[in-house]
Amino acid sequence: MTAPYRWVLVALGALMTCVALGAMFSLAIFLEPVAAETGWSRAGISGAMTVNFIVMGLGAFAWGWLSDRFGVRLVVTAGAVLLGLALVLASRMTTLISFQLVYGMLVGLAAAAFFAPMMATVTGWFETHRSLAVSLVSAGMGVAPMTVSPLARWLITAYDWRTAMLAIGVGSWILLLPAALAVRRPPVAAGDAALAASGGPGIGRALRSTPFIVLGLTFFACCAAHSGPIFHMVSYAMFCGVAPMAAVTIYGVEGLAGLGGRLLFGIAADRLGVKPVLITGLMIQSVVIAAYLAVGGLSQFYLLAIVFGAAYGGVMPLYAVLARDYFGQATLGAVLGAAMMLSSLGMALGPVAGGWIFDRFGDYGWLFIGSAILGLGAVAMAIAFPPLPRRAEVAP
Repeated sequence: MTAPYRWVLVALGALMTCVALGAMFSLAIFLEPVAAETGWSRAGISGAMTVNFIVMGLGAFAWGWLSDRFGVRLVVTAGAVLLGLALVLASRMTTLISFQLVYGMLVGLAAAAFFAPMMATVTGWFETHRSLAVSLVSAGMGVAPMTVSPLARWLITAYDWRTAMLAIGVGSWILLLPAALAVRRPPVAAGDAALAASGGPGIGRALRSTPFIVLGLTFFACCAAHSGPIFHMVSYAMFCGVAPMAAVTIYGVEGLAGLGGRLLFGIAADRLGVKPVLITGLMIQSVVIAAYLAVGGLSQFYLLAIVFGAAYGGVMPLYAVLARDYFGQATLGAVLGAAMMLSSLGMALGPVAGGWIFDRFGDYGWLFIGSAILGLGAVAMAIAFPPLPRRAEVAP
């Protein structure tokens, strides 16, 4: 194991998640200008994000399995090519259904090629500081609102939404293709080699196990809880009277806080254990979502964004660490991809539900109430995690 390279790999993973997830979540920034220019409904445009998450979930399992079989470099290179193509094509669409299909299906499929395969790969390069390393890869998601989102807003202001989306697509090619070609498989640890030689738990057995069921349901409820508030935060702030550019900065503050939360939670999980840190973060997330019902001014939005971003950002990488601890490295891409499939279904609920709630009631109140309840459900599921097995116990 080469220590310097493994940290280079962490940086490459962070870059990939930043660009891919940043491009995907930038639809929140495009929501208002696309609706204004095309006349499409918010629910309809938000539906593209719902399709996005559904396809990303299905794609995560497929890409994860492919990375286990053929290596991560091939998978992330294919994802880089597809992401740029998806954004370029989406910028040219003239009907809502074509936009939903192109943006939703292709961007979702492309984004799925990065997160699970890179997280699985990085866990294989680290025996110590694993939670921190995985958290740093996931930190790319936290950086995205501070980079891709403001860039999208600036391009929209300077040109128009179609030019902005086209430029982001071309930029993703420039950044991601060289990074993808530098990725390598992790070395095989002794314990994982012995597990693989014995046949391992098998992907079918792993997906039917209690640890995976708890992992998948917790991941689902966690993402269902925060997806709506994240996606509609800019629109909610503007609804509360915050100026458009200032509203985008709230998104950026969440991202910065998420970066800090990933570092904090990663270090804490290495020292205190993953499960108690995960439960604490999920509880904080639920409480803060409910607190948004009482928010008003920009300073209050900033305060809650710091806590909310740190909480949801901090817990997200911990699922990969738990999956590695329960199932080992050999089938981790497929296992983590399957868990992400469930999480993506949860993420798919928030955007369209928030759009429907606003179109139906004229405000976002019920979105935050429902999201807080789902967050408490995630806490309950996380408490049900069984003790970590000894590696020998997962072998047949």
